[in-house]
Amino acid sequence: MAREIERKFLVKGEAWKQQAYAKKHYAQGYLNDIHQLGSKSSIRVRIEDDRGMLNIKSLEIGLSRDEYEYEIPLADAEKMLKTLAVGPIVEKIRYFVKVGQHTWEVDEFLGDNKGLVVAEVELESEEQDFELPAWAGEEVTHERRYYNVSLSQTPYSEWSQDEK
Repeated sequence: MAREIERKFLVKGEAWKQQAYAKKHYAQGYLNDIHQLGSKSSIRVRIEDDRGMLNIKSLEIGLSRDEYEYEIPLADAEKMLKTLAVGPIVEKIRYFVKVGQHTWEVDEFLGDNKGLVVAEVELESEEQDFELPAWAGEEVTHERRYYNVSLSQTPYSEWSQDEK
């Protein structure tokens, strides 16, 4: 079993784009309804450029949670997104930015989530120190609405101005 430990931040400005050394297009959908009574996990199918991935995460909100990820045939991932996904597909461009000893993943959302930019850094422990870049804004690690599974249910475009 893998344990994912990450922190999420809103992103200020666009200075981070010049620091990005790579990027990928992601399209992902969820195969279960997380609001169903007794739901303990999210089951996601993702296409990362030309690779299919199946991902299962515990529904804990916070610094760490269980995560399992497996590569699947691209054709299977495409069909699952078209026929099995619950709710809209979440699309984004993920940029990879090296800051100190860590690689930050900066997600610039597309479609119904356009305008939202969130950065996350994966850590080896919840206590691990890391360099916070100048473009990292408010921390949203503990706010469910910024998680992809929530964005598939309530896209950023549906948030009120007070929520943004």
